[in-house]
Amino acid sequence: MSNVLREVPPITDRDCFYIVERHKSEFRYPIHSHKEFELNFIENGKGVQRVVGDSIEEIGSYELTLVTGDGLEHAWRQGNCTEPDVREITIQFSDSLLDERLLGRNQFASIRKMFERARLGVAFSLPGIMKVYNYLDNIASMPESFEQFLTMLKVLYDLSQDKGARTLASSAFSRKEENVGSRRVAKVKDYISAHYADDLRLEDLAAMVGMAPTAFSRFFKQHTNRTLSDYIIDARLGNAARMLVDTTTSISEICYSCGFNNLSNFNRTFKARRGYTPRDFRALFTKNRVYV
Repeated sequence: MSNVLREVPPITDRDCFYIVERHKSEFRYPIHSHKEFELNFIENGKGVQRVVGDSIEEIGSYELTLVTGDGLEHAWRQGNCTEPDVREITIQFSDSLLDERLLGRNQFASIRKMFERARLGVAFSLPGIMKVYNYLDNIASMPESFEQFLTMLKVLYDLSQDKGARTLASSAFSRKEENVGSRRVAKVKDYISAHYADDLRLEDLAAMVGMAPTAFSRFFKQHTNRTLSDYIIDARLGNAARMLVDTTTSISEICYSCGFNNLSNFNRTFKARRGYTPRDFRALFTKNRVYV
């Protein structure tokens, strides 16, 4: 990840967070990463393109995303947005603002889980955004004070209750793994991570953890909210996306080295799940990366 623009936000050890509000008509900041956590709100930005890891989506009029992954590449780009006045509020804070002792308390359990999910980026639902809109609307203009800090805590708590929040990047692309709460599922996921290019069969994976195939299939979906086949495909696509970004390996070689046995199927599946063909995905990252 050292060849991507590494942003250093202006946060000192004496700051709780850094808040900036901008009004803009163009999005030009390149794909970048940073250690600090970031909550980014965009209003009136329909058509702007959000890039978080290997997730590339066009946003609506309201956008709110949390990124907590150290090294997770992200950016907001012009896309199809033609609005002359887009409002953006960015809040960045250190990963030590709420330390493990505090996050380990029962009252902070939902925030801790949200931070874990946001290692892959989390996009919040419109109802979730509207629940904290008034707080975000005022926090940038508030003087640095204890009240501002409490407002930020309220925003984080309310967002952690958003049932419609979505994880964005694949763990394979970002090299981060989600907590699954089950040793059996974790064992299978570790195996898939190491052997995604192999022929992975339900029967063999179920046998690894001493379960019948049908029972394990249900068990896996209960713990991951994804079918086993979908998880395997996403693992292969995540590794393929990383190779497209980080290497000059040909698309056909990437296809077969990531467990796909048919180039046309790889192209079709990649576009269906990522919104771009492998060639266009590589071109987007190549064009919008800054090498340092």
